[in-house]
Amino acid sequence: MSSPRLKIGLYASVLLAVFVLASYKLYRRNDGNSPQKDEVLIKAMLQGLSAAHYQPERIDDAFSKRVFDLYLKRLDGSKKFLLQTDVAQLNQYQKEIDDEVQRGTHEFLDKSTLIMSQRVKDVQGLYREILAQPFDFTTEEIFETEPDKATFAANAAAQREEWRKFLKYQTLVRVSEMMDEQTKKKDKPLASTNVTPSATTTSEPTRTPAQMEVEARKRVLKYFDDYFKDLSQTDASDRLATYANVIANTYDPHTEYFAPRDKDNFDIAMTGRFEGIGATLQEKDGQIKVADIVPGSASYRQGELKAGDAIIRVAQGAEEPVSVEGWRLDKAIVLIRGKKGTQVRLTVRKPDNSTKVIPIVRDVVVIEETYAQSATINENGKKLGYIKLPNFYADFNDNGGRSSAADVKKELEKLKQENVQGVVLDLRFNGGGSLQDAVEMAGLFIDSGPVVQVRGGQGAATILNDRDPRVQFGGPLVILVNKYSASASEILAAAIQDYKRGVIMGSASTYGKGTVQRIFDLDDAMPAEFNAIKPFGSLKLTTQKFYRINGGSTQFKGVIPDIILPDAYSYLDQGEKETDYPLKWDEITPAKYRSWNGAPAIDKLRQASTARVNASPSFKQLSDMVQRMVKRKDDTKVSLKLTNYRTEQTQAKTESDKYEAIQNAAQPMTIAPLAFDLRQLGTDTLKVNRASRFVKPLKKDITLREAVAVLKDQI
Repeated sequence: MSSPRLKIGLYASVLLAVFVLASYKLYRRNDGNSPQKDEVLIKAMLQGLSAAHYQPERIDDAFSKRVFDLYLKRLDGSKKFLLQTDVAQLNQYQKEIDDEVQRGTHEFLDKSTLIMSQRVKDVQGLYREILAQPFDFTTEEIFETEPDKATFAANAAAQREEWRKFLKYQTLVRVSEMMDEQTKKKDKPLASTNVTPSATTTSEPTRTPAQMEVEARKRVLKYFDDYFKDLSQTDASDRLATYANVIANTYDPHTEYFAPRDKDNFDIAMTGRFEGIGATLQEKDGQIKVADIVPGSASYRQGELKAGDAIIRVAQGAEEPVSVEGWRLDKAIVLIRGKKGTQVRLTVRKPDNSTKVIPIVRDVVVIEETYAQSATINENGKKLGYIKLPNFYADFNDNGGRSSAADVKKELEKLKQENVQGVVLDLRFNGGGSLQDAVEMAGLFIDSGPVVQVRGGQGAATILNDRDPRVQFGGPLVILVNKYSASASEILAAAIQDYKRGVIMGSASTYGKGTVQRIFDLDDAMPAEFNAIKPFGSLKLTTQKFYRINGGSTQFKGVIPDIILPDAYSYLDQGEKETDYPLKWDEITPAKYRSWNGAPAIDKLRQASTARVNASPSFKQLSDMVQRMVKRKDDTKVSLKLTNYRTEQTQAKTESDKYEAIQNAAQPMTIAPLAFDLRQLGTDTLKVNRASRFVKPLKKDITLREAVAVLKDQI
């Protein structure tokens, strides 16, 4: 029988063939003219979606209305630019977009772009004028911070008033922050020193609220100068990409269009690696600046590029350099990144204003923080293992590349060498990734059997099995999840739960993403006659749903943990059910499987955990804080009177400080990097420090502490 990986590959190949055939017939125009890139892109997308999406949509007026509503939200979600008259003018297109895309025109996109461009120019004239005058923070005014509760301005005068309040709020926040900074400096004790203060010793002068207001307005002005500069650099390709992505998102929230550079970023997130120089860049004061150097990267080894350097020109090998001053960061990155083994020459301005040309040979850059890491926990004579998995990464373009399943297997091997008695696998904030790695990872903890069921829009489900009877770790297992654990995380957690192989702990439910996506390079679906207008980017579309082996889907509902713990994020409206146009929950016939021999006594463990949580000051404070946040969540209006705002902020900080004080007072757990890893790191200070940073926040993690307690209950 074919392996699951082969079956998935064949399924994707069949879909690509359907995609190509569906796309090819589009490209003949009745007028004999060659179609434009935007027309080809949108038509190819729609044909591909109709042919390959799990739940194809009819291209009708209902589709048009969905695209209209979502694009308007993306165009001006803050409701700070468009007027009510503009929205009324655009409303005529609510039922026209389906007709436009089928005939290859984009009147709605063009009209909305024209209107938005004019409104951006109008507001550019407003904000500088408003910020030229001081704000009066002694009068009582209220500002609504939640765009969903606001309305588009009725006219130019109402828009100006909205921006006045908005800019006043931004300035108020910065004034309050400066007051906090000044108070901290006053309260900070002088460092112990043997040096006698001299007559020339001066302290920083105390600033008045009026002086802070002036400085705060300058900071706000600088922020919006940069913001509008970014807006001015939005080009036709950016707008087309946004529009194409909106069309894709109306099918479901995980069907997306990737412009070519966005696909590169997605690949980096999936693999934890890319080819380039290994420097973290940021746009600051109109310059492309180096924020950090990745340890072990090409820049790190070359040694001349430093944090704080400003990149002013970029040259490929021996070619002429191109100035990147004033460029958008994403466009500069395209020039700087490149294939392994190629040279890029960077002309940089050093902090002392000297310039230097730095040649760097590009190489593979590995982002270690995206990979599985482990540690040991020593609690009352019991030694336990901890594995953090940020995502289910895999390099689909390199069969020999790193994968999350293989890495977790290695971490388990190392933990077994440390003689751990139980393992916590932390999937909190793990948004998913490779489906196959989730299947293989489940197989590390069970002997063999079905892990997940996968079904397309039609036909029977395919069962993906673990066929390896070997168990990598057979001891007590706890999996930590929260409402940000999604997709592959939910597959693994659901399988472990259905087999009763371990204990799932965390927030009330996981995210609820139970769909499978495939990525198609649109260039592969285009006939050669369109080579001149490539690249088109890629389409990630939902082709299947996955189902637990008990038959239920994780889509929309997520996985409900065996032991639910108070969670700091529970008051936030997060999850699949909160997205636009999610696919709904359903169920299919269960697969045949047997529960784990020696399954944990869930009811008993839950009872003991509940008793500990109820007696814990830390969890009590966390629950109280969450309740306060729930009550305050809907109170989105803020006072623009400084004294009132400061009172509200002081109250919030007092509550936060109480929680932090209790957390800090808790006895830290004894957690350490693995001895094997420390030996491998040797004297590399950067890597040793990174290992220390990894374990430090874990020591007072109350959720992890309770997971450890549940493990100990099983030993």
